[in-house]
Amino acid sequence: MSGKRYENMNGVQLDNNFRKLRQWQAERRKKVNDFSYVVPQSEEKQIAYLRSNRTETTFTWIGHSTFLLQMGGWNVLTDPVWAERMGFARRLAAPGLQMSELPDIDAVLLSHSHYDHMHMASLNRFKSAQLFVPAGLAAALRSAGFARVTELGWWEQAQLGELELHFVPAQHWTRRTLWDTNRSHWGGWVLQPSRRQGREAVYFAGDSGYFPGFREIGDRYAIRQAFIPIGAYEPEWFMSVQHVTPEEAVQAFLDVGAEQFIPMHYGAFRLADDTPKEALDRLTAEWERRKLPETALRIAKLGETLK
Repeated sequence: MSGKRYENMNGVQLDNNFRKLRQWQAERRKKVNDFSYVVPQSEEKQIAYLRSNRTETTFTWIGHSTFLLQMGGWNVLTDPVWAERMGFARRLAAPGLQMSELPDIDAVLLSHSHYDHMHMASLNRFKSAQLFVPAGLAAALRSAGFARVTELGWWEQAQLGELELHFVPAQHWTRRTLWDTNRSHWGGWVLQPSRRQGREAVYFAGDSGYFPGFREIGDRYAIRQAFIPIGAYEPEWFMSVQHVTPEEAVQAFLDVGAEQFIPMHYGAFRLADDTPKEALDRLTAEWERRKLPETALRIAKLGETLK
């Protein structure tokens, strides 16, 4: 981690102090949430195809914010987390693919350093891959044995062959210890072919509260698919600066001007007081309220490959 402290756009700061944390925990003890709904697993996992494919563009949801993206002949993982627990809580649904079922991974994209996005036991399984990470993380990862690490700030770009990787803003924060708050940055990623023809960019939002940056991202890139979080928003008075609600996620999708919305960041870990079923119900209700096209919302199953 670097010595610099990173900030959000427009100076937005979290005010989740110890008093508010205690208030949330007191509220949480009084709630009875139903976590019986489990995100379904795909019955048609295409493991052999994924291992051989180097031509078609595909997206496979593994769980939470972990996707296998196959673009431009490259196999790319986002925020790889195969943890069975997050803190004291067990994982709510098994990963859609096991590590042993993956094709050879060429690159890993990290959105930020929180444990549910940068899980070192999972990440250590991909030391031969190229890592693309937010500013402030490279030194620590090199010390951990990763030889090929590229660090980017907001709006900076790296190349993976003919594939452009753009690191874009989000509204969030970072901390892994008591002493490193905001010592590394946070953001999302836009992937697009260098030789662009029409709307080909893919947007992986990472973790974010709702902010004006979504519209700016939409102004800069011609986005086809947008992977946007919908979970960990409750209680909203505590979470709203750092996590979008499902309704805000729909607005973010409209802001970035994408053609298709693939929801993520729900169903794997109990990070807040919302449940996976509540997040999906609110998402689909807002989609219907706005009369958006059914085909533009793709709710993936775990392990499902979208082509």
